[in-house]
Amino acid sequence: MTARLKKRNYAPEARGALDGVRVLDLSRLVAGNTLTQVFADFGAEVIKVEPPAGDTLRAWQTQGVPVTWKLYSRGKKSLCLELRKPEAIDLLLKLVPSASILIESFRPGILEKMGLAPEKLFALNPKLVVVRISGWGQDGPYSQRPGFGTLIEGMSGFASMNGFADREPVLPPMYLADSVAGLHGAAAAMIALREAEREGGAGQVIDLPLLEPLFNILGPQAANLRLTGKVKARTGNRSTTTAPRNAYRTKDGHWMCLSASIQKMTERLFRAIGRPELIEDPRYATNAERLKHADELDAIIGSFIAQRTQGENVAFFEKYEVTIGPVYDIAQIVEDPHVIERELLADYPDADMGAFPMHHVMPRLSRTPGAIRSPAPELGEHNRALLAETGVDEAAYARLLAAGIACEGLTASSTASKGEEE
Repeated sequence: MTARLKKRNYAPEARGALDGVRVLDLSRLVAGNTLTQVFADFGAEVIKVEPPAGDTLRAWQTQGVPVTWKLYSRGKKSLCLELRKPEAIDLLLKLVPSASILIESFRPGILEKMGLAPEKLFALNPKLVVVRISGWGQDGPYSQRPGFGTLIEGMSGFASMNGFADREPVLPPMYLADSVAGLHGAAAAMIALREAEREGGAGQVIDLPLLEPLFNILGPQAANLRLTGKVKARTGNRSTTTAPRNAYRTKDGHWMCLSASIQKMTERLFRAIGRPELIEDPRYATNAERLKHADELDAIIGSFIAQRTQGENVAFFEKYEVTIGPVYDIAQIVEDPHVIERELLADYPDADMGAFPMHHVMPRLSRTPGAIRSPAPELGEHNRALLAETGVDEAAYARLLAAGIACEGLTASSTASKGEEE
């Protein structure tokens, strides 16, 4: 893999569209880190305010390497403060006037108990945008429930829709609820920042639960229920609105995915597999009839695909411009020429791995593109420089370290509970 990916270096000199925007990120886990990764990639100064044990992502490790932290915290700074101590809160408050955005993901009400209520923050900085990430929202009957992404993926309706009808609901194998919320949060913060920067504008609070963004992208399920009186059953890889649409096994044990969701594409598919007579066959002539006869149709298509390897199928159907493609695993993704040429992944210098395969900055802007300016920081790496802004000199900083108000580096106790990433 590393021999084929393009090698790139960090670009500390890069200036993105968010240059000059300072972000105080008190959040933990994936949603907040996804949100602020977008900001850091496009030039914002993102300050991760971490506890002595570090952000939770530091403990998600693969063979001792904190891969999730390295990916989601690239380009950020680390300020390590023990916010359970009043002196640390005072130091943080001194940075608030210089910030444009503050992000937190504590259980609702905790920010207020810490002495960081939005009203206090706005008194110091009337144009501050405050993003409050939680599982269920800042109010409502479930606001105090634990808000882990898995619980949201279950309750949102996603899991009940995902999988096959004769099996249990399937939870996603990645950070779906967190990632969707983080991306929605980045957009929301930019909208709020636009308002704050207007003449006469002001800051505001963004209530960002994990539940609502994920529920929002699941489509018109409520309308479908009202129209039909039925809950949509799990259909595996099939669609309830168009056919054919499925995954088909190839001769070499891989898979192809197909979606012929418009009439012309279905006709093109039938001609490609040498069955043009199916175009006029009453069972397959219309989408409505194809949905009724999906089993027979899948058998015809699956039989054709099963006679060829995945690579042969890709080459064959490309000639006919049929909307069918390979189902890749990560080992295939990192070898794909399109992935390599477009640099969906590129190798960046890394102290632990030598080279770390990093996702490309996205979205791709033509005039003010983003950049990966630096690797993820060590814990407390930027303490001295940031606290110097608050009037802390070297002698005072030494006293903060001795008192446990500020911290540097992960200690043996804070890394003892390292977990392997799934």
